[in-house]
Amino acid sequence: MQESTVFRSIQAEAEARAEARKQREIALNFLRDNLPVEVVARGTGLSIEEVQQLQQQLNASPQT
Repeated sequence: MQESTVFRSIQAEAEARAEARKQREIALNFLRDNLPVEVVARGTGLSIEEVQQLQQQLNASPQT
């Protein structure tokens, strides 16, 4: 039985969201290791602006 176009579209969107979450988690790990924003952006494929936003989130969160 062939998968429907709608199912393939939903599956592709879910995979893209999962990949984006993975990129952000990797970026957060790099930032926690104090790598420069430019290096994190280059290494994860995220934009510098996205990495800067993640850095701000880290700075705003309570340190454990």
